[in-house]
Amino acid sequence: MVPAAGQAEAVFGCGCFWGAEKGFWRLPGVLTTAVGYAGGQSPSPTYQQVCSGRTGHTEVVRVVWDEQQLGFSDLLKLFWECHDPTQGDRQGNDRGSQYRSAIYVSNSSQQAQAEASRAAYQELLSAAGLAAITTEIAGDRTFWYAEEYHQQYLAKPGSRPYCSAQPTGQRLGAFAGADYRLDPRVWLHYDWSISHCVLRGDNSPIQLP
Repeated sequence: MVPAAGQAEAVFGCGCFWGAEKGFWRLPGVLTTAVGYAGGQSPSPTYQQVCSGRTGHTEVVRVVWDEQQLGFSDLLKLFWECHDPTQGDRQGNDRGSQYRSAIYVSNSSQQAQAEASRAAYQELLSAAGLAAITTEIAGDRTFWYAEEYHQQYLAKPGSRPYCSAQPTGQRLGAFAGADYRLDPRVWLHYDWSISHCVLRGDNSPIQLP
């Protein structure tokens, strides 16, 4: 899906892409999600090649959203809160450069917001005695679609309920250039204090009364 007028896209790497994709597809205003690989050198990589750690790619989620309903800041809030961006080349039990934290933006405005949100989130982590953020923020990175069996994996019948993300428990608030548009009640549907919160949540997009 190529974004139309009033739509935007960005790519996020936050550990195993199965759980990450579900976290994003549940947000109101998200039009489509897809999992894949980005940030490396190898063209058209396979899952096996990426898992070898030799392609330079990380597992990512491509998100396309309606800019009237959803701000890039809302996506950044979910990104920072749904995993631990200080863990480097791993996330929980998943180890390797293919699990590194990353944001691949589509324009300079997104770049500025991503960097400002990273600075604000680092302040929260530092105050909590946590380590430095290792998240890569960059533009002009090709997104390669993962194999079909990975797409919307956690919504497939018989899927293995797996997620290795380890959220820090810190909540991102205001930061320079923030454009939050979601009703704050949306965030009540994500409780990162519960182990594997994304797995326990419903597969359907969040709907408010």
